[in-house]
Amino acid sequence: MQTSKTIKELQTEVDAYISQFKEGYFSPLAMLARMTEELGELSREVNHYYGEKPKKSTEEEKAIEEELGDMLFVLICFANSLNIDLEEAHDRVMKKFSTRDKDRWTRIEE
Repeated sequence: MQTSKTIKELQTEVDAYISQFKEGYFSPLAMLARMTEELGELSREVNHYYGEKPKKSTEEEKAIEEELGDMLFVLICFANSLNIDLEEAHDRVMKKFSTRDKDRWTRIEE
């Protein structure tokens, strides 16, 4: 049974994978291009499932989950290549949302 991984564990796992290759991480600009490419693939899948563009019968079936996984991998590579701790980045964003944007959205009443 697979146990849950922390973001730090995901970053370490990706780094161990990339570190076995001489090429290492791509440059930030190349990484951004890869992320954009993966976002396009995710967008295409979302459009097939929820939009007005169904898949052609000749197109391979891919899941949104797979495309999100690809996005996550590239995002982790990008963060690792710039020595960014994604847990810290997440905490900063959540603090921003809970302070600056705390009254921006209509809360669900309990």
